[in-house]
Amino acid sequence: MSARIEDYALIGDLETAALVDRNGSIDWLCWPDFASGACLAALLGTEQNGYWKIGPAQGEWTTTRRYRDHTLILETTYTCADGVVRLTDLMPMRVEHSRIVRVVEGIRGSVAMRMELALRFDYGRTVPWMTRDSGSKDAGDEHVACMHAIAGPNRAVLHASVPVHGENLHTVADFTIAAGERVWFTLAHSFSYQPAPPQVDVNKALARTQEFWQQWSGKLQYAGMYHEAVERSLITLKAMTYEPTGGVVAAVTTSLPEAIGSVRNWDYRYCWLRDTTFTLLALTNAGYDDEAAAWQDWLLRALAGSPDQIQIMYGIKGERQLVEWEAEWLAGYENSRPVRIGNAAALQLQLDIYGEMLDCFFHAQHSMNRHREEDFRVLALLLARLETIWRQPDEGIWETRGGARQFTYSKMMAWVAFDRAILLAQQLNYAAPLERWTSVRDTIHAEVCAQAFSQQKNTFVQSYGSDQLDAALLLMPVVGFLPGSDPRVRATVEAIERELMPDGLVLRYDTSKSSDGLPPGEGVFLACSFWMVSALKAIGRDEDAHALFERLLALRNDLGLLAEEYDVQRKRLVGNFPQAFSHIALVNAAFDLQEARGPRKRAARNGERAS
Repeated sequence: MSARIEDYALIGDLETAALVDRNGSIDWLCWPDFASGACLAALLGTEQNGYWKIGPAQGEWTTTRRYRDHTLILETTYTCADGVVRLTDLMPMRVEHSRIVRVVEGIRGSVAMRMELALRFDYGRTVPWMTRDSGSKDAGDEHVACMHAIAGPNRAVLHASVPVHGENLHTVADFTIAAGERVWFTLAHSFSYQPAPPQVDVNKALARTQEFWQQWSGKLQYAGMYHEAVERSLITLKAMTYEPTGGVVAAVTTSLPEAIGSVRNWDYRYCWLRDTTFTLLALTNAGYDDEAAAWQDWLLRALAGSPDQIQIMYGIKGERQLVEWEAEWLAGYENSRPVRIGNAAALQLQLDIYGEMLDCFFHAQHSMNRHREEDFRVLALLLARLETIWRQPDEGIWETRGGARQFTYSKMMAWVAFDRAILLAQQLNYAAPLERWTSVRDTIHAEVCAQAFSQQKNTFVQSYGSDQLDAALLLMPVVGFLPGSDPRVRATVEAIERELMPDGLVLRYDTSKSSDGLPPGEGVFLACSFWMVSALKAIGRDEDAHALFERLLALRNDLGLLAEEYDVQRKRLVGNFPQAFSHIALVNAAFDLQEARGPRKRAARNGERAS
């Protein structure tokens, strides 16, 4: 039986990430980077596809766990009849190689422990060839066991301070640890055709990792009542940042289902253009301008090329080829198939990304005074492209696979694109076809107000002529399309509250009534629920906004982590994990609640317009 998604903790080194369950089993690891196929395990909790477990060897035990304050260093404490043992897991900031460090310490009594390592590469398909090195000495002059696992281009090297041996295609160690004693293990990755990574000094690795995270967390500029939640979300977001490029992955996993047993299983180990503004706002509002600047630089590199070849997502290094295929030999998480690698949605037309990109550059200018006229020229080329295609139907923010439609949110964000371009040109005195852009902007606004508003329902709807609602419309006052005081906005927020919140949390849309090309059924979408917090704040319902925010905080796991969605029937997190979009939305909602001036820094960008 697989562990629940909320049973996992995240560790990472800003290039690689691993998930550790509450019983000390690492069940997901992508090497050498977030999107690599050199996985320790292909799906969470699937033993046949690899794991690395450390825990008591026998009997019953209970566990408690926590992150060390202001860090991504995980501590799991085992309590059993024979004593208490603490397991510390971390991934040091890499110099050349990525590695996991696991330290076992005796706290009380004497406990028999067992380490089991089952390495599997290529999404669980490849069992590596294991070889043993002769004993070596580390800086402390203690015996170090060393095992090499090689499969094709991949090499993993296990070092241990206790003897290890092979057992049924596993590497195991049996040892007893008493109070005051310590045992450690490290697992490092390299390419098999390069020199093997050396053993590291475990004490120094732990100290440097703790210092890094505590210094980084100390930069946080948030004085509101939700400091702990904001800090943990930002640490999680930082851990999902690919340091060499500045790209931020949507999640570190693939194919964790949006509904248990369903086919709504996607690969989220990529960078979505849609996330640009949300991410930049979360980082700059919190005082992390360096990360925001790196994210914007990643965006500029990703956009390089012909405007008609823009994609809605890219790889962490800006890769464009994200071909989707299915790992048919995998049963999927709790039999949720297919298991998808890659993402075919990369080639969809989604008009909203233009608005998110222009909004991102607008806020970079206002938050960090970061602008260059040559960058604006790139944006102008994108606007020229959007000018020719904005009337086309598209697949929309939710990347539906049931055919293109005239999605309201897409048109709204096309309006945002022209609006922000006009404001940038005016404020920075850049040459631009302002009259033409203004005409297009105003035309889009008028069309949305005329064709996306249902007189019968008295709300804006998901697409032109539809009677369905869409949680993305909650962002209408946030992006400044219409103010929260507009009766149409209030009516839309309240309609979503009535129809898309059956359990007090927000669905993206009603999949049972949708023609999105997929079977109905999924959890409530956590980012949308945080958007509702901001929308309630925008229409003046502060008390309700705070109440919903605190309910959402209670859905986090015991370490403060969120997946993409929540299954209200099973009372479980579902979808890929941890989910950057959920944590970004949490941070931005917290700032919205803190600020009496309205939705975050976006309110200052223009006069609120009405039509």
